[in-house]
Amino acid sequence: MRTGTNESWPILRRYDRDHLSRIALPLGGIGTGTVSLGGRGDLRDWELMNRPAKGYVPGDWRGGGRPFFVIRAHPSGRKAVTRLLEGPLEYHEYDGERGSTVANHGLPRFQDCSFAAAYPLGQVELFDPDVPVKVRLDAFNPLIPGDADLSGIPVAILRYHVTNLSTVRSAVSICGVLPNFIGHDGACGSPRGNGNRYRSGDGFHGIFLSSAGVERRASQWGTMSLATEAGGETSYRTAWLSPRRWGTPLLDFWDDFSSDGRLDERSAAGGDSPVASLVLGKTLAPGESRSFTFLVAWHFPNRYTWTGESTDAGGSGSEGEGANNVGNYYATRYADAWCVVEKTFPALRELEDRTVDFVRSFCRCDLPDVVKEAALFNLSTLRSQTCFRTADGRLYGWEGCNDTEGCCPGSCTHVWNYEQTVAFLFGGLAMGMREVEFAYATGDDGMMSFRVSLPLDRAQTQGKAAADGQMGCIMKLYRDWRLSGDDKRMRSLLPAAKRALEFCWIPGGCDGDQDGVMEGCQHNTMDVEYYGPNPQMELWYLGALRAAEEMTRYVGDDAFAERCRELFERGRSWTDGNLFNGSYYEHHVMPPAHESDVAAELRLAYGAEDVTKPDFQLGPGCLVDQLVGQFMAHVCGLGYLVDPDHVGATLRSIIRYNRRVGFHDHFNTFRSYALGDESALLMAAYPGDRPKRPFPYFTEAMTGFEYVAAIGMLYEGQIDEGLRCIADIRARYDGRKRNPFDETECGRHYARAMAAWAAHLALTGFHYSAVDRSMRFASRPGEFFWSNGYAWGTITIGEGKKSVSAELGVKRGTLSLVTFALTDVGETKFDTPLALGAGEKATITVARE
Repeated sequence: MRTGTNESWPILRRYDRDHLSRIALPLGGIGTGTVSLGGRGDLRDWELMNRPAKGYVPGDWRGGGRPFFVIRAHPSGRKAVTRLLEGPLEYHEYDGERGSTVANHGLPRFQDCSFAAAYPLGQVELFDPDVPVKVRLDAFNPLIPGDADLSGIPVAILRYHVTNLSTVRSAVSICGVLPNFIGHDGACGSPRGNGNRYRSGDGFHGIFLSSAGVERRASQWGTMSLATEAGGETSYRTAWLSPRRWGTPLLDFWDDFSSDGRLDERSAAGGDSPVASLVLGKTLAPGESRSFTFLVAWHFPNRYTWTGESTDAGGSGSEGEGANNVGNYYATRYADAWCVVEKTFPALRELEDRTVDFVRSFCRCDLPDVVKEAALFNLSTLRSQTCFRTADGRLYGWEGCNDTEGCCPGSCTHVWNYEQTVAFLFGGLAMGMREVEFAYATGDDGMMSFRVSLPLDRAQTQGKAAADGQMGCIMKLYRDWRLSGDDKRMRSLLPAAKRALEFCWIPGGCDGDQDGVMEGCQHNTMDVEYYGPNPQMELWYLGALRAAEEMTRYVGDDAFAERCRELFERGRSWTDGNLFNGSYYEHHVMPPAHESDVAAELRLAYGAEDVTKPDFQLGPGCLVDQLVGQFMAHVCGLGYLVDPDHVGATLRSIIRYNRRVGFHDHFNTFRSYALGDESALLMAAYPGDRPKRPFPYFTEAMTGFEYVAAIGMLYEGQIDEGLRCIADIRARYDGRKRNPFDETECGRHYARAMAAWAAHLALTGFHYSAVDRSMRFASRPGEFFWSNGYAWGTITIGEGKKSVSAELGVKRGTLSLVTFALTDVGETKFDTPLALGAGEKATITVARE
């Protein structure tokens, strides 16, 4: 008999036993680090201490003490059964230099399991015919759009639901085990002088893990807590037996717990990494179900900058370590890990309800499941070590994560331009990133360092510009201003945004002749410099011109707005007339005949080498994201940047030339993200001649770029094609081959993949402006989710011959509208602004025009 899933929790995807091995659902807040829930119910990838730690499970294999949860069920008058609360191992995990190397491999475990999820909600169902109870683990961390603080709690919430299958009363105990590994982050440092002590609070109790010996300035220094609810029979150990020889401590623990479902303290405890154990026991009547709630909380306050090294756990320091310690925002909200428990336990019901309300509202919307899965599951990147919030609350990100360190620092503009999740769910964080880009990373000459250094007084240290990064940031400023309505912030950043655009126009610049076409040296997200006009950079440029036009016209700078408009029209006309080859837009490689001193300086600033015979160009290839600027323009509501017919034809060409079904015969010169019988969009295809040395990634397939093409198709009405491409991606991340919560590019949890959120925008036709207080949707009937980064809710759109009614609801935040429109139907203007608060709804009728 299997457990049932939690009916109050929505589910987007179910995974059977054959698709569990790669699952690792991150549990943790935005910028806090995470521990991941494995597909069989284990806790893996303990990435709490300010760095990635893939595969890291702390503890000493020789004496046991790895993290785990275990259950003992004792039906009255019958034999008790003790099991690890995990499903079976995979066959490939059986073998190693000393047998299986998997954590807790030798403990009795459940015979079968399955996994269900709608991020951040994960459920593990455990089944064993020899166990007199059925068990389901519900695990999550709060995720509440518009509230980055409540979505940034350093805690993993684990609730085990146990049902007594026997015909008699059963005594059930669940024990959580957590070694005190403070000081070791999975790659560096070691525990020293660590200690555990029991604590209790109002309605909860647990064990507080700390360290007296780890250097307090180390990134590995901090505290942890293992806590559970009051109301049951409790016992605990603050340490296991020591020394850890020949498995004795684990044997002693297992015998003690299995005997009566309780634990006795051990006076012989010692060592630098004592193991904490916490038991909650309850008695269940026949057929009764009860829950056992545990919290794992952490607090590691010392985050160091991208390049500055922290003090390691052993106490050796590095020069300038004080300035390099940029801190963690969550550590300013909680004094230590026990404080996290004290604030979280009383609020658990509300935090869960608000999280479930969001996820349920999103999952209920009448869109294909694969679109909702891509959007929600990639939200997990915000919780990974890819992202962090410094002590002042600002959000930063690596491009992605290597297994033990961040990959490619500096909130890289040409990568982060693609993601759409932050702006539409956490608008305040997005506006903070715009402030960093323009108020700190942009110099007086308009050059924006595409990798920002920290602390912010070093923001421009990198000193290199990216053509796509710089232009995309201007478009993002426009997007985030419209979503927030923050005129003051926009006006304060606009002078720097104008300088960033004017940087293209200086002699030797990307558009040094000021004709609306980028011809100069263009460093870009392919990590090379393009020379000559190409669609990828040009459409970013055209989009930036349009965004700058709108913002400067709004503030009364008509002269600048008109200049932007003139360049836009010239560039648009030239691009359609010269780069479109009848099927798609291509790159005209135009190395300069000679190089001025200024151009040479710019070339060096871009990191380029010999420009007279440039390698690593796109050339005549069909690039998967050549319309990325158009993608962003659609998101921003800026209209078409080039001929709409050409846009449609280009997307059809990408399907025709770039999509591969099966990679058995595909030669890939670099990294492989699609293999075997999988399907994907190649970065570039060459229907005709190919440069001898194209840009380095041309044979790869990477999800963030694929999403841009797929979502472009959705915007153009090529629905089947766009959905097919998104389904191709998610099929590759199926739990068996890859982790569904970790789309990889140059590193795991890659930021670019958060472009997936825009598929929801494309299909719902959602546009919102707090500036002119307007909202627009596509006119497709059904129930849909909406969010603007500050408020969120749902809308139900009906049908009608003469008019269409829509029920607009707000779940969180407030909304004030002057106009409401349905595409292809019409627009309704309100005599007085329509004001809605949380929990309020309004029915709006739109007459057909």
